[in-house]
Amino acid sequence: MGKDVYIGDFLHRIKRPVMLDPCNKYKLVTVKLYHKGVVLRREALGSEIKSKMYEVKTGDFILSGIDARNGAFGIVPPELDGAIVTNDFWYFDIDESIVEKYFFLELTSTLWFDEICRKGSDGTTQRIRLQKNKFFNQQIHLPGLEEQKAFITAFRRVKESNGKLNTELTNQQTLLKKLRQQILQDAIEGKLTADWRKQNPDVEPASGLLSRIQVEKAKLVKEGKIKKPKSLPPITEKEKLFELPDGWEWCRLAEVANIGTGATPLTSEPLYYGGIVNWMTSSDTGLGFVRTTKNKITDKALRETNCSVYPVSTLVVAMYGQGKTRGQITELMIDAATNQACATISLYLFSRELNQFIKTHFKKNYVDIRAQAQGGAQPNLNMMKIKTNVIALPPLAEQKMIVTKVEKLVSLCDQLENQIAQNQSNAEKLMQAVLKEAFSGG
Repeated sequence: MGKDVYIGDFLHRIKRPVMLDPCNKYKLVTVKLYHKGVVLRREALGSEIKSKMYEVKTGDFILSGIDARNGAFGIVPPELDGAIVTNDFWYFDIDESIVEKYFFLELTSTLWFDEICRKGSDGTTQRIRLQKNKFFNQQIHLPGLEEQKAFITAFRRVKESNGKLNTELTNQQTLLKKLRQQILQDAIEGKLTADWRKQNPDVEPASGLLSRIQVEKAKLVKEGKIKKPKSLPPITEKEKLFELPDGWEWCRLAEVANIGTGATPLTSEPLYYGGIVNWMTSSDTGLGFVRTTKNKITDKALRETNCSVYPVSTLVVAMYGQGKTRGQITELMIDAATNQACATISLYLFSRELNQFIKTHFKKNYVDIRAQAQGGAQPNLNMMKIKTNVIALPPLAEQKMIVTKVEKLVSLCDQLENQIAQNQSNAEKLMQAVLKEAFSGG
């Protein structure tokens, strides 16, 4: 049988005041949001610390009085034994005559304890924090100690099994990532279409496609639509990373595409949402397609910066700036200008097949291409490295088959990835459900 108890019945706040030695160095603790644990914030001399400080010990349950409602609580790890905190951090002695420590600590890993902290917090918008009376006077239902011990024994078995399951799911994700890369590698080396080539020996070779591209490029130069490109360095044997299939040709990207970039409008004509021209930055390259942009600019800003508007199907590569929002290569589904952090790829002789094959090439090789970037915090992948990037070019007919096979195989990978993610979600929901039953009398 369980019973109703107050939080304050078994959680007793403790304080260990510290007299700081000005010459000693101290570890200062912080607690990360969303159940991400207790970590070292910084080290400082006692002379640099102006607040009154308190010592924490290994195994203390600690929370942030300001951010507990956002999951900022956890256990002090051994490496932070003897570290110090301000009075904004609360740590506790747990009365194990009422609640088993392990049992309680498992409950704090659920959204249930987030809600306890949320209800125990109050204040103005900018100063919401845990309030002693509101927090400690909340009533919850706890099973008896024998039930808690039985739960702990059973839950450890469940947790161990769940850990093995998560390890296996993580391993599957790793293998799936490698599979995606192998699919792309086999695509750009012609291995995906080896059987297709045997069945289609008479297709026009890539040399014919390159000849027609050169004719079209010369025509565009003559009509004044593009500037005459500078000569490209010959491809060295070192740059030829594998043996080409029959009918394929090595070429540099600038042989088949015009490589451009953009600019940022002058401050006299700032970016604003009321503009009429789409304008993208490298942060807009996080998805495979660009269907909208965060910023728009005016015609005047466009003219002042001498910036081009690139049409639908133009490929865009992030040249610098890194992070989760940056992608490998994206494709415009709208007409848009870009800033100087983007390189644009516009085919001289457009074909959907070649456009998609170049996307496949960059998806496989982008990490290696990015490794050539130079600079400090924002390494710059300059235009010449994009222009001179070496591509193994298949015949046009084979490009279509490669793209079709890649799309099909990647779609299967997506399905597998979604299933793994669903299994992980189900495993987490199971753990949460088991814990919920423990303190709801189930």
